[in-house]
Amino acid sequence: MSRNRRLILSPPSEVWRLLSSGHRYGEWVSGTQEVLAADPHWPAVGARLRVRVGVGPLTLDDTCVVRICEPERRLELEAKADPFGAARIAMNLIPWGGNTLFLLEWHPLRGPGTRMHGLPVDYLVSIRNGMMLTKLARIAVRERRSDPADAASATTRP
Repeated sequence: MSRNRRLILSPPSEVWRLLSSGHRYGEWVSGTQEVLAADPHWPAVGARLRVRVGVGPLTLDDTCVVRICEPERRLELEAKADPFGAARIAMNLIPWGGNTLFLLEWHPLRGPGTRMHGLPVDYLVSIRNGMMLTKLARIAVRERRSDPADAASATTRP
């Protein structure tokens, strides 16, 4: 299992807005080349997101299915990438002052990954997931700064 944490300098509502847009996953999920399809009711339980992942010409199509959704708090996905099996991806958003403490867990559920996980694989996944959280944090902060409503509320605070 791989665990990553990141303090994102945006409130959980802003971070959730990014998570709840399936078509934006390619912006922050490392290795995603293209979002092929997102169910219109994403991220409701059972909703699917189809993505193409890979590096250069080496690609495969992946399907993520929402298993648990608690808006602005928790999102758990099952990522299926045959023939490699499936993995659980759990994202928890914890309010931290006016910011978000983002906890990300990944572990294999089925397939070869269940036999290969351990220190080397978990370490590589942890690096990848850390890069993802860095991208997500940058997008959330950038969009918060560019949101005129947020800027207006910041100037009216005592």
